[in-house]
Amino acid sequence: MRAPLARRCLVALVALVALAAPAAAQQRLAFVDSEVILKALPEYQTARQQVDRLAAEWQAELDAMQTEIDELVREFEARELLYTEEDRARALEEIAARRTEMGQYRRRQFGAEGELFRQEQQLLRPIQERVLEAIETVADDGGYDFVFDRSGDLVFLYAREAHNVTDLVLVELGIDPEVAGVGR
Repeated sequence: MRAPLARRCLVALVALVALAAPAAAQQRLAFVDSEVILKALPEYQTARQQVDRLAAEWQAELDAMQTEIDELVREFEARELLYTEEDRARALEEIAARRTEMGQYRRRQFGAEGELFRQEQQLLRPIQERVLEAIETVADDGGYDFVFDRSGDLVFLYAREAHNVTDLVLVELGIDPEVAGVGR
């Protein structure tokens, strides 16, 4: 729901800028590719790998829980006719309890306010803020009124490469674009 609203606001902003351009021809636009910038930052890659590793561990736990539940269901189905009403109820309760436990674990680890979100905030947010500060510095130094990120949902029908300030942001972060393999 947020992405369509954000996209509409961004499209409205771009349209407003385009309509206002004749009245204020001195406005300058630029764009960056934040994916390129983040990939060039070793500390971001390390943090991203750490978060991805945790997510993979938690997913493995979920997979193990699901395998266990599947085995309980197979066992129940194979022996259902042999169970007494009490045994059948106990087996179904066990399966339901394991499913509930799995759902709770999934929410704790991957939910909107889960551990994965907290780890991303703790490890990735400071790096992203540093990149944003560098973008702001480049925008101020270059006299740009707007800097867009072309790696997101915003689709550019045309973007003149001369307005790409990704390399300037890398330099502001102390990274040589040529050494990072992204220099143009």
